[in-house]
Amino acid sequence: MKAQGFWIEEPGRGAIRQQPLPAPGVAEARVRTLYSGISRGTESLVFNGRVPESQYAAMRAPFQEGDFPAPIKYGYMAVGEVEDGPPELLGQRVFCLHPHQDRFVVPVTALHPLPDALPAERAVLGANMETAVNGLWDAMPGVGDRIIVVGGGVVGLLQAWLCEQIPGTQVTVVDSNPERAEVARTLGLGFALPDAIDGEADLVIHASGQAAGLRHALALAGTEATVLEMSWYGAQEVALPLGEAFHSRRLTLRSSQVGRLPSNRLARWGYARRMQLALRLLCDPVLDALITGESDFHALPTLMPALARAPGNTLCHRIRYR
Repeated sequence: MKAQGFWIEEPGRGAIRQQPLPAPGVAEARVRTLYSGISRGTESLVFNGRVPESQYAAMRAPFQEGDFPAPIKYGYMAVGEVEDGPPELLGQRVFCLHPHQDRFVVPVTALHPLPDALPAERAVLGANMETAVNGLWDAMPGVGDRIIVVGGGVVGLLQAWLCEQIPGTQVTVVDSNPERAEVARTLGLGFALPDAIDGEADLVIHASGQAAGLRHALALAGTEATVLEMSWYGAQEVALPLGEAFHSRRLTLRSSQVGRLPSNRLARWGYARRMQLALRLLCDPVLDALITGESDFHALPTLMPALARAPGNTLCHRIRYR
Protein backbone atom coordinates (compact mmCIF):
# COMPACT_ATOMS: atom_id res chain seq x y z
CA MET A 1 0.00 0.00 0.00
CA LYS A 2 1.13 3.56 -0.74
CA ALA A 3 0.56 6.74 1.23
CA GLN A 4 0.73 10.39 0.20
CA GLY A 5 2.26 12.96 2.54
CA PHE A 6 3.00 16.67 2.38
CA TRP A 7 6.73 17.46 2.53
CA ILE A 8 8.56 20.75 2.83
CA GLU A 9 11.13 20.28 0.06
CA GLU A 10 13.02 23.45 0.93
CA PRO A 11 12.11 26.54 2.97
CA GLY A 12 9.07 28.11 1.33
CA ARG A 13 8.27 25.23 -1.04
CA GLY A 14 6.30 22.02 -0.46
CA ALA A 15 5.10 19.02 -2.45
CA ILE A 16 2.99 15.88 -2.12
CA ARG A 17 5.18 12.78 -2.04
CA GLN A 18 4.13 9.16 -2.41
CA GLN A 19 5.81 6.64 -0.13
CA PRO A 20 5.41 2.98 0.86
CA LEU A 21 3.07 2.30 3.78
CA PRO A 22 3.98 -0.76 5.87
CA ALA A 23 1.40 -3.17 7.21
CA PRO A 24 0.60 -2.63 10.90
CA GLY A 25 2.75 -4.66 13.27
CA VAL A 26 1.96 -5.86 16.75
CA ALA A 27 0.24 -3.11 18.77
CA GLU A 28 0.06 -0.86 15.69
CA ALA A 29 -2.84 0.44 13.62
CA ARG A 30 -3.38 1.91 10.17
CA VAL A 31 -5.43 5.09 10.09
CA ARG A 32 -7.23 6.60 7.11
CA THR A 33 -7.04 10.36 7.57
CA LEU A 34 -10.29 12.31 7.46
CA TYR A 35 -9.00 15.78 8.35
CA SER A 36 -5.88 17.53 9.50
CA GLY A 37 -5.37 21.08 10.70
CA ILE A 38 -2.67 23.64 10.04
CA SER A 39 -1.14 25.08 13.19
CA ARG A 40 -0.51 28.34 11.40
CA GLY A 41 2.05 29.97 13.71
CA THR A 42 4.39 27.04 14.27
CA GLU A 43 3.93 25.51 10.82
CA SER A 44 4.65 28.85 9.13
CA LEU A 45 7.96 29.07 11.01
CA VAL A 46 8.81 25.50 10.01
CA PHE A 47 7.68 26.02 6.41
CA ASN A 48 9.86 29.11 6.07
CA GLY A 49 12.90 27.38 7.62
CA ARG A 50 12.96 29.65 10.68
CA VAL A 51 13.52 27.03 13.39
CA PRO A 52 16.85 27.88 15.09
CA GLU A 53 19.41 25.08 15.08
CA SER A 54 19.49 25.07 18.89
CA GLN A 55 15.79 24.04 18.88
CA TYR A 56 15.89 21.27 16.28
CA ALA A 57 15.49 18.53 18.88
CA ALA A 58 12.85 20.36 20.95
CA MET A 59 10.72 21.19 17.89
CA ARG A 60 10.74 17.70 16.42
CA ALA A 61 7.14 16.48 15.93
CA PRO A 62 6.18 12.97 17.12
CA PHE A 63 6.08 11.31 13.65
CA GLN A 64 8.17 13.81 11.75
CA GLU A 65 10.26 12.50 8.87
CA GLY A 66 13.37 14.31 7.68
CA ASP A 67 15.33 16.95 9.55
CA PHE A 68 15.17 20.71 9.90
CA PRO A 69 15.25 22.84 7.90
CA ALA A 70 14.30 20.54 4.96
CA PRO A 71 13.27 18.24 3.41
CA ILE A 72 10.85 17.48 6.20
CA LYS A 73 7.34 16.12 6.77
CA TYR A 74 5.83 18.11 9.64
CA GLY A 75 2.50 18.58 11.40
CA TYR A 76 0.59 17.33 14.45
CA MET A 77 -3.18 17.75 13.99
CA ALA A 78 -4.58 14.65 12.27
CA VAL A 79 -7.99 13.04 12.70
CA GLY A 80 -8.87 9.75 11.07
CA GLU A 81 -10.53 6.36 11.25
CA VAL A 82 -8.78 3.13 12.16
CA GLU A 83 -9.05 0.72 9.21
CA ASP A 84 -6.59 -1.97 10.28
CA GLY A 85 -5.22 -3.03 13.65
CA PRO A 86 -6.54 -4.39 16.95
CA PRO A 87 -10.21 -5.42 16.67
CA GLU A 88 -11.29 -3.10 19.49
CA LEU A 89 -10.05 -0.08 17.50
CA LEU A 90 -11.45 -0.91 14.06
CA GLY A 91 -13.76 1.83 12.84
CA GLN A 92 -12.94 4.18 15.71
CA ARG A 93 -12.38 7.87 15.04
CA VAL A 94 -9.07 8.98 16.54
CA PHE A 95 -6.82 12.00 16.96
CA CYS A 96 -3.08 11.64 16.38
CA LEU A 97 -0.09 14.00 16.47
CA HIS A 98 0.86 13.13 12.89
CA PRO A 99 1.96 15.17 9.85
CA HIS A 100 -0.32 15.80 6.87
CA GLN A 101 -0.70 12.37 5.20
CA ASP A 102 -3.66 10.47 3.77
CA ARG A 103 -2.90 7.18 5.58
CA PHE A 104 -0.41 6.30 8.29
CA VAL A 105 0.66 3.48 10.60
CA VAL A 106 1.49 4.25 14.23
CA PRO A 107 1.59 2.49 17.61
CA VAL A 108 -1.90 2.27 19.13
CA THR A 109 -0.61 4.22 22.14
CA ALA A 110 -0.34 7.29 19.85
CA LEU A 111 -4.07 7.21 19.05
CA HIS A 112 -6.64 9.09 21.10
CA PRO A 113 -10.27 8.00 20.54
CA LEU A 114 -12.69 10.88 20.04
CA PRO A 115 -15.59 11.34 22.47
CA ASP A 116 -18.90 10.43 20.86
CA ALA A 117 -20.03 14.07 21.03
CA LEU A 118 -16.97 15.42 19.19
CA PRO A 119 -17.23 15.64 15.38
CA ALA A 120 -14.09 14.71 13.46
CA GLU A 121 -14.23 18.11 11.74
CA ARG A 122 -13.75 19.95 15.06
CA ALA A 123 -11.30 17.46 16.53
CA VAL A 124 -8.47 18.96 14.44
CA LEU A 125 -8.29 21.57 17.24
CA GLY A 126 -7.05 18.86 19.64
CA ALA A 127 -3.41 19.96 19.72
CA ASN A 128 -4.42 23.63 20.10
CA MET A 129 -6.69 22.82 23.04
CA GLU A 130 -3.95 20.70 24.61
CA THR A 131 -1.61 23.71 24.38
CA ALA A 132 -4.26 25.97 25.91
CA VAL A 133 -4.85 23.57 28.82
CA ASN A 134 -1.14 23.28 29.54
CA GLY A 135 -0.80 27.06 29.44
CA LEU A 136 -3.60 27.57 31.96
CA TRP A 137 -1.99 25.04 34.28
CA ASP A 138 1.10 27.27 34.14
CA ALA A 139 -0.88 30.50 34.48
CA MET A 140 -3.11 29.34 37.37
CA PRO A 141 -6.04 31.79 36.85
CA GLY A 142 -8.26 32.27 39.87
CA VAL A 143 -11.90 32.89 40.70
CA GLY A 144 -12.84 36.52 40.02
CA ASP A 145 -9.58 37.40 38.21
CA ARG A 146 -9.44 40.15 35.61
CA ILE A 147 -7.74 38.35 32.75
CA ILE A 148 -6.46 39.86 29.50
CA VAL A 149 -5.42 37.66 26.58
CA VAL A 150 -3.24 39.52 24.08
CA GLY A 151 -3.54 37.82 20.70
CA GLY A 152 -6.78 36.47 19.26
CA GLY A 153 -5.38 33.46 17.44
CA VAL A 154 -6.63 29.92 18.04
CA VAL A 155 -4.63 29.25 21.22
CA GLY A 156 -5.32 32.69 22.67
CA LEU A 157 -9.06 32.39 22.02
CA LEU A 158 -9.18 28.89 23.49
CA GLN A 159 -7.41 30.07 26.63
CA ALA A 160 -9.74 33.02 26.96
CA TRP A 161 -12.76 30.73 26.50
CA LEU A 162 -11.48 28.36 29.21
CA CYS A 163 -10.82 31.28 31.58
CA GLU A 164 -14.36 32.52 31.00
CA GLN A 165 -15.66 29.27 32.52
CA ILE A 166 -14.07 30.18 35.89
CA PRO A 167 -16.67 31.85 38.15
CA GLY A 168 -16.44 35.62 38.44
CA THR A 169 -13.67 36.17 35.90
CA GLN A 170 -13.64 39.18 33.56
CA VAL A 171 -11.92 38.08 30.35
CA THR A 172 -10.96 40.36 27.47
CA VAL A 173 -9.24 39.40 24.23
CA VAL A 174 -6.98 42.11 22.80
CA ASP A 175 -6.07 42.03 19.13
CA SER A 176 -5.11 44.61 16.51
CA ASN A 177 -7.45 42.96 13.99
CA PRO A 178 -10.98 44.32 14.61
CA GLU A 179 -12.48 41.33 12.79
CA ARG A 180 -11.46 39.14 15.74
CA ALA A 181 -14.20 40.90 17.73
CA GLU A 182 -16.94 38.83 16.07
CA VAL A 183 -15.22 35.53 16.91
CA ALA A 184 -14.67 36.69 20.49
CA ARG A 185 -18.35 37.60 20.85
CA THR A 186 -19.37 34.21 19.45
CA LEU A 187 -17.32 32.61 22.22
CA GLY A 188 -18.89 34.86 24.84
CA LEU A 189 -15.73 36.92 25.37
CA GLY A 190 -14.98 40.60 25.71
CA PHE A 191 -12.85 42.23 23.01
CA ALA A 192 -10.72 45.37 22.76
CA LEU A 193 -8.27 46.91 20.33
CA PRO A 194 -4.79 47.49 21.83
CA ASP A 195 -5.26 51.23 22.41
CA ALA A 196 -8.70 50.83 24.01
CA ILE A 197 -7.98 48.87 27.18
CA ASP A 198 -6.64 49.75 30.62
CA GLY A 199 -4.11 47.73 32.58
CA GLU A 200 -4.05 46.40 36.13
CA ALA A 201 -4.96 42.86 35.11
CA ASP A 202 -4.51 40.00 37.57
CA LEU A 203 -3.24 37.77 34.76
CA VAL A 204 -2.12 38.55 31.23
CA ILE A 205 -1.68 35.78 28.67
CA HIS A 206 0.33 36.69 25.59
CA ALA A 207 -0.32 34.67 22.44
CA SER A 208 0.07 37.10 19.54
CA GLY A 209 3.42 35.84 18.29
CA GLN A 210 4.59 39.47 18.01
CA ALA A 211 7.21 41.21 20.16
CA ALA A 212 5.02 44.32 20.34
CA GLY A 213 2.24 42.19 21.79
CA LEU A 214 4.47 40.96 24.60
CA ARG A 215 5.55 44.49 25.42
CA HIS A 216 1.90 45.51 25.57
CA ALA A 217 1.12 42.51 27.79
CA LEU A 218 3.72 43.70 30.32
CA ALA A 219 2.12 47.15 30.34
CA LEU A 220 -1.33 45.68 31.05
CA ALA A 221 -0.27 43.63 34.08
CA GLY A 222 -1.11 44.89 37.56
CA THR A 223 1.27 44.88 40.52
CA GLU A 224 2.43 41.35 41.45
CA ALA A 225 0.64 39.95 38.37
CA THR A 226 1.82 37.19 36.05
CA VAL A 227 2.39 37.55 32.32
CA LEU A 228 2.32 34.13 30.66
CA GLU A 229 4.18 33.92 27.35
CA MET A 230 2.60 31.42 24.95
CA SER A 231 4.24 32.67 21.74
CA TRP A 232 7.34 31.16 20.22
CA TYR A 233 9.53 33.36 18.03
CA GLY A 234 11.87 30.84 16.43
CA ALA A 235 15.20 32.54 15.76
CA GLN A 236 13.84 36.06 16.30
CA GLU A 237 15.26 38.09 19.21
CA VAL A 238 12.78 40.05 21.32
CA ALA A 239 13.59 43.29 23.16
CA LEU A 240 11.53 43.98 26.31
CA PRO A 241 11.13 47.04 28.58
CA LEU A 242 12.43 45.46 31.78
CA GLY A 243 13.42 48.81 33.23
CA GLU A 244 10.92 51.47 34.29
CA ALA A 245 8.24 49.90 36.53
CA PHE A 246 8.88 46.21 35.77
CA HIS A 247 10.74 45.61 39.06
CA SER A 248 8.74 47.94 41.29
CA ARG A 249 5.53 46.21 40.19
CA ARG A 250 7.17 42.83 40.92
CA LEU A 251 5.86 41.27 37.72
CA THR A 252 6.35 37.60 36.90
CA LEU A 253 7.10 36.78 33.25
CA ARG A 254 6.72 33.06 32.67
CA SER A 255 6.97 30.87 29.57
CA SER A 256 4.80 27.87 28.76
CA GLN A 257 5.47 25.06 26.32
CA VAL A 258 3.16 22.13 25.61
CA GLY A 259 6.04 19.67 25.31
CA ARG A 260 6.47 19.63 29.11
CA LEU A 261 3.85 19.01 31.76
CA PRO A 262 3.95 21.46 34.69
CA SER A 263 5.82 20.03 37.67
CA ASN A 264 2.72 20.11 39.89
CA ARG A 265 0.92 17.78 37.45
CA LEU A 266 3.66 15.22 36.82
CA ALA A 267 2.72 12.87 39.66
CA ARG A 268 -0.85 12.40 38.38
CA TRP A 269 -1.00 13.40 34.73
CA GLY A 270 0.52 12.01 31.56
CA TYR A 271 0.29 13.20 27.96
CA ALA A 272 -2.53 10.77 27.11
CA ARG A 273 -4.70 11.94 30.00
CA ARG A 274 -4.07 15.58 29.04
CA MET A 275 -5.09 14.90 25.42
CA GLN A 276 -8.27 13.13 26.47
CA LEU A 277 -9.16 16.19 28.55
CA ALA A 278 -8.50 18.46 25.56
CA LEU A 279 -10.75 16.37 23.32
CA ARG A 280 -13.58 16.39 25.88
CA LEU A 281 -13.35 20.18 26.14
CA LEU A 282 -13.79 20.46 22.37
CA CYS A 283 -17.30 18.97 22.48
CA ASP A 284 -18.90 22.44 22.64
CA PRO A 285 -20.20 23.38 19.13
CA VAL A 286 -19.40 27.07 19.70
CA LEU A 287 -15.74 26.23 19.03
CA ASP A 288 -16.52 25.69 15.34
CA ALA A 289 -16.01 29.46 15.07
CA LEU A 290 -12.25 28.85 15.28
CA ILE A 291 -12.17 26.96 11.97
CA THR A 292 -12.18 29.62 9.28
CA GLY A 293 -11.44 27.68 6.11
CA GLU A 294 -11.07 24.27 4.50
CA SER A 295 -9.08 22.98 1.53
CA ASP A 296 -8.39 19.67 -0.18
CA PHE A 297 -5.21 17.82 0.82
CA HIS A 298 -3.77 18.15 -2.68
CA ALA A 299 -3.97 21.95 -2.43
CA LEU A 300 -1.32 22.06 0.33
CA PRO A 301 1.66 22.85 -1.99
CA THR A 302 -0.02 26.13 -2.99
CA LEU A 303 -1.94 26.74 0.25
CA MET A 304 1.02 26.64 2.66
CA PRO A 305 3.03 29.40 0.93
CA ALA A 306 -0.08 31.58 0.84
CA LEU A 307 -0.85 31.08 4.56
CA ALA A 308 2.79 31.60 5.53
CA ARG A 309 3.02 34.79 3.48
CA ALA A 310 -0.36 36.45 4.09
CA PRO A 311 -2.66 34.58 6.50
CA GLY A 312 -5.27 37.34 6.58
CA ASN A 313 -8.09 36.43 8.98
CA THR A 314 -7.24 32.73 9.08
CA LEU A 315 -7.53 31.00 12.45
CA CYS A 316 -7.47 27.21 12.01
CA HIS A 317 -7.45 26.05 8.38
CA ARG A 318 -8.75 22.52 8.00
CA ILE A 319 -7.52 20.02 5.40
CA ARG A 320 -9.94 17.37 4.14
CA TYR A 321 -8.93 14.00 2.69
CA ARG A 322 -12.18 12.60 1.27
